[in-house]
Amino acid sequence: MQSLELEIKELIISSLALEDIKPEDIDAEAPLFVEGLGLDSIDALELGLALQKRYGVSLSADSEETRRHFKSVQALAAFVAAGRKS
Repeated sequence: MQSLELEIKELIISSLALEDIKPEDIDAEAPLFVEGLGLDSIDALELGLALQKRYGVSLSADSEETRRHFKSVQALAAFVAAGRKS
């Protein structure tokens, strides 16, 4: 799971063009939105598209379940890992 978390951190940085942030700067358990990384809804759309392209996972834009998956890098990694198995 650690390598998947690292991949997702790198995907966040590249897909959102976060130039001053390195993967090790992102806490896997920290919130991605508001506090923590401070992402917004536009970032969520871009990240969702990047995740769909890279891992083939499907996300519903306005579901409570998707909000849970986007809670942190750790939650996204668990979601991607579960999606890979099915």
